[in-house]
Order: sequence, then C-alpha cells, then structure tokens
Amino acid sequence: MHLYAAANGAVFAVSGSPDDTTARRRLGDHRIECVAADSHAPDRAFCGTFDAGVFRTTDGGASWHAVGTDALPESVTSLAVSSSDPDVVYAGTEPSAVFRSRDGGDTWAELALLSDLDSSSSWAFPPRPHTHHVRWIEPDPTDPDRLFVAVEAGAFVRSLDGGETWQDRVPSSKRDTHSMATHPDRPGRVWIAAGDGYAETDDAGETWTTPTAGLGHGYCWSVVVDPADPDSVLLTAASGPMRAHRVESAEAYLYRRTSRDDDGNGDGGESWERLDETGLPTGPGATRAVLAAGRTGGECYAANDRGLYRTTDFGDSWARVEVPWDGTRRTASGLAVVA
Repeated sequence: MHLYAAANGAVFAVSGSPDDTTARRRLGDHRIECVAADSHAPDRAFCGTFDAGVFRTTDGGASWHAVGTDALPESVTSLAVSSSDPDVVYAGTEPSAVFRSRDGGDTWAELALLSDLDSSSSWAFPPRPHTHHVRWIEPDPTDPDRLFVAVEAGAFVRSLDGGETWQDRVPSSKRDTHSMATHPDRPGRVWIAAGDGYAETDDAGETWTTPTAGLGHGYCWSVVVDPADPDSVLLTAASGPMRAHRVESAEAYLYRRTSRDDDGNGDGGESWERLDETGLPTGPGATRAVLAAGRTGGECYAANDRGLYRTTDFGDSWARVEVPWDGTRRTASGLAVVA
C-alpha cells in the first residue's frame, strides 16, 4: 500500500501493509486543496494549496518542494496525472484555468482559456461569488487527447484535442461537479458527483443520464468505480454543504450501485443502496468521505474526519488504516492511491 491523503493543513504519505503502516506528515502551514500521484512513479506526488501553488515530493513524502512558482497562480484547486504519460500533469486553479506540465512539474503552461467559453459569465462559487475555480480534472484513460474539467460552480467542460480548445457545457450536464471517475474498460463513460446531484455519460459528455433511484441525498461529493467491475460505483453524499463539510453539523452517507445484489444475481445497477454500519463512519457526526480506487478488484480507500479506511469488498466492510491523525478531526481534501 502506498498512498497520499490530504486533510486540513497536512499531507500524509502512507506506505506499508494495512496492518503495518508508516506515515509521514508534511505541509502543516498551508491549506491543502488536492493531491495527485501515479503508480508509475509512486515516490512522486503533487499537492495543490490554496495559498502557495503546487508542491512536489520525489521521495515518497519525506520532503516537499514548491514547483511552478513562476507560472502557476497561488491557488491550485485540482491536480491530475495523465494515465498514459506520468510526466504529464494538469493543474486547475482559481480563477478557473487549466495548466499542463510535460516534464513532471518542472515547467507549466496554461492551456486554452476557459474564460473564453460562453457560459463563463455565469460561473460563481457561492462562498466567494466574485470568483470560481477548477474543482476536478479527469484525463480520459482511453484517449490521451480527451480531458474532462469541472468548474465550481458553473460547468462541466471538455477538450478533445489535449486542451487546445474547449467544448462548453451541454444542457443535460451538471453545473456543480465535485469529482469524476473514468474506467479503462468503459471508453466514453464518465461518472460524476455534483452538488446538484449524480450523473453519468456514455458518450464522453455529449448526453447525460441521472439514475437516482434509492439515492436519498442530493449533494454528492466523491465517486469511485470498482477497478475490476465498472458496473459497481461508490458515492458519498449529504443533504447539503453544511452537512457534508462542517464537523459541527456533519451528516454524510455512503451509497453503492452495483451489478450484483445479496444473492449474486444483481439488478443491473438500477438502484442505489445506502451502506450503513460497515466500519466506515457515516451518518450524524461524520463528514463526507473522499474516495479513491485501489489497485485490485473491490479495493477502495476513504478518508473523512474520522481517519483513513480501506475496503476489499467494495463497501461491504471497512477497516481503519492507522494514520497519525493527531486526534484532530480533519476534513479530508484529497486522496491518491499509487500502490
């Protein structure tokens, strides 16, 4: 196991077996927005901060150093590493823009201007309505030229040519996407968790459907797909942002939609099931979890204010991974699994 978890002002680099972990904590002086890493270079990871740009580690989290200070804004709100080339890294910023590095983070250049899109005049982030940011970047694992980008709040946009041009939102898409998932066995499929609900597309964002049967909460935060079964999806959701993020009023839940049911026959993924009392803290007192797929079928990790958790049966049961959370309830902001 090798992963990076971000919460409040700390990044935890965790390695070892689930029963015997080593954790390093760094970057306690910055507000951390996101982390990204790639299994091809597990000792290299990236961390985006609200106030100091991007930091990079090349030694598995033992040390972090600022990169891109001459090119990137100080507020970096999303990061992604290309699945086809680990030296290609994307950074989303506030105000909304997308930058790319082709050399593992040493140098950066802005892609086509998002602000040129027609819908950009309506973009606004409610807590800071004078601005907006790129909340999520999802490179397509089946097409290196296809890139999906979520602006919070305002639009799901995409590029089919590696960021040379952008295609604006379509009427059926969500406008407050928080996270996305893709799968190498499902070309064109994108799953999204948004503040205005859950949605998915089978044609790379041309059209969207919103299967919500059984989904009791509409403010969705994190979505992940089983590495071995793209018909199985986990989703975290709450009734609204105050219930999702604030420790004082938290009440968030975990849902699953799967091709199987208790007797193994399955319902074809028609409806959602809420997963309670499985070992992952949910319900009153629990903030929304950030999810990340593992490397084997059924494996997934979750981080919330109670700590870091792992499942090997895609949500049926969860075990806590011991990380020095310092007794502080930390609202997780990022999770990247590399091994």
